[in-house]
Amino acid sequence: MTLPKGFGSAGGGGAGSADVERMIGRRVENMTGMITASYIAAWLATFGGTAAGYFFYPWAYPTPSGHYAFIVLTIVEAIGYLFCIKVTEEGSRKRSNGVLAATLGGTAVGTVLISLFVGW
Repeated sequence: MTLPKGFGSAGGGGAGSADVERMIGRRVENMTGMITASYIAAWLATFGGTAAGYFFYPWAYPTPSGHYAFIVLTIVEAIGYLFCIKVTEEGSRKRSNGVLAATLGGTAVGTVLISLFVGW
């Protein structure tokens, strides 16, 4: 990897993790909280979008269709969240399996409860 001037060892070698951290500012494996907050915000926005169909346009968006869209979009977002966390922690010693399980479990339970009790 070619480094910008002022980074890396003078003898060639490779980029150390401290050099890469200085170049990009903050290590991505420390961004689990921000990625988790973004996932939860996306999940809430998905509910907000389908809730507009449930409550304001029930004649245009039938409830079963809204539930289907909400469930499918939640699954897509959950897969994306899982991959984001696993890729950012690849090669590091950090493990956020507890945060990952709690977040995905919480949104799964929330999705089931919303689908059961909202809009009928």
